Amino acid sequence: MNRSTTGTTDPALIPAPVRSAAVPGDGCTLDADTALAAGPGTADTERWLRATLGEALGLPLPPGTPGAPGTITLAVDPELPAEHYRLDTTEGSVRITGGDPAGVFWGAQTLRQLLGADAFRRAPIRPEGARSLPALRIEDGPRFGWRGLMLDVARHFLPKDDVLRYLDLLAAHKLNVFHFHLTDDQGWRIEIKRYPRLTEVGSWRARTKWGHRASELWDETPHGGYYTQDDIREIVAYAAARHIRVVPEIEVPGHSQAAIAAYPELGNTDVIDTSALEVWDTWGVNPNVLAPTDATLRFYEGVLEEVLDLFPVEVSPFVHLGGDECPKDQWRRSPAAQARIAELGLADEDELQSWFIRHFDDWLTARGRRLIGWDEILEGGLPGGAAVSSWRGYAGGIAAAEAGHDVVMCPEQQVYLNFREHGGPDEPMPIAYVRTLEDVYRFDPLPPGLSPEAAAHVLGTQANAWSEVMQNRARVDYQVFPRLAALAEVAWSPLPAPAERDFAAFEARMSGHYARLEALGVDYRPPGGPLPRQRRPGVLGRPLDGPPPQK
Repeated sequence: MNRSTTGTTDPALIPAPVRSAAVPGDGCTLDADTALAAGPGTADTERWLRATLGEALGLPLPPGTPGAPGTITLAVDPELPAEHYRLDTTEGSVRITGGDPAGVFWGAQTLRQLLGADAFRRAPIRPEGARSLPALRIEDGPRFGWRGLMLDVARHFLPKDDVLRYLDLLAAHKLNVFHFHLTDDQGWRIEIKRYPRLTEVGSWRARTKWGHRASELWDETPHGGYYTQDDIREIVAYAAARHIRVVPEIEVPGHSQAAIAAYPELGNTDVIDTSALEVWDTWGVNPNVLAPTDATLRFYEGVLEEVLDLFPVEVSPFVHLGGDECPKDQWRRSPAAQARIAELGLADEDELQSWFIRHFDDWLTARGRRLIGWDEILEGGLPGGAAVSSWRGYAGGIAAAEAGHDVVMCPEQQVYLNFREHGGPDEPMPIAYVRTLEDVYRFDPLPPGLSPEAAAHVLGTQANAWSEVMQNRARVDYQVFPRLAALAEVAWSPLPAPAERDFAAFEARMSGHYARLEALGVDYRPPGGPLPRQRRPGVLGRPLDGPPPQK
């Protein structure tokens, strides 16, 4: 590493740092002589730099002396806040100082962006290998502690390697929560050893609706797959090494047909013949829900015991239990469910759903975990320690926060990335409202008028990517990017009020960021519209006219 004054002070960083400024003196150049010195608490970043940056640029990065010229130095300074970092590229060396190990890692992600799109490849493409940086100081840290993506692998299964790739993409954007939607009506994706039929039966469906549920088209290829317990352990370890928390989601009491197809006794057997149910092959809100019996509670306690073992509390303090879109018709018609309501002294079926959630809130709390669920868990009364994922607009999140509950803001009107990005006729299987890159960039997780006390309960935000019409990795890429980059900046950077945000400047930085996404092999939606291979002509979607409702 040599001193250098070449480079740029406008590196198009995404998300934008809190402060970035040129400083007097020389910058530096990374080359074959550059060493890497890792202080206590920085081993994850040390390994990541050698395996990722080193491989991309052909740099061996041998061990060096902290602070020495020609060295990248990694250090933790507890005087800095958690996840904050300071990055200096001066006098022939690089120093990344973080308030904790995560802060050091985010600083390394910024260094990678400074080094250009080539740093996002898996092998060097330029023989010289050297990369010059100007003299800079970047001081940075996140606005929110919860910055995430919910990825639905239940509707369409993604192989393990695709999940690992998405963890890398989250890390590249300084996102630190991976909400892992593992079970739904259309598939059960996690191995539970005491209940093998959950994957033997529940992970496969005979066919799949092609397009929106109103489409007349079907894909007659059987679809399925699941993650073994060792796969899950690998995913969790991979996330932890990138300072990403994993939030597993096991749906109760609705969205459960795959589980009922595997174990019919879980359903309302006094209302329907549950033995005839199969894993659902279409989309929408399914009427088949769990029966409110002690046997059902014991079954899911057994499931969750294995889940907790696979997702250690250090990586997964929260467990998501869904709680959304639970039709009450079967409970209304079920003598057993009505008897349970009377036995428990509940007012109605809404309180019966709340009883489900309260039971597992107590169960998880006793084991050092926290329950989080979609905002329907507010119906019938919210358990004391539960947190809320507010998806039906801001209203549920506001109510929960004002009542003293923690909230993750993820309203469908702003951050559902399965919704189409453009209203043009070439969008593949267009779903719902148009949510443009600018729409996402102008989203604010803190709604106006929220009291300071309530605002403190907003943990942060996440984008949600439901996979009904995302059949594979390429389709997920197309829906998620580039809008996830905008969400990352909303979650990380200290932006002004939505109307005052400089979207033109963000777009200009995105023009450089597209090269990084291309180097990573991300099949993003181009600004000019889908490429011919990205279209799905003749497949019915569900476009809705007009603006999305605000709730």
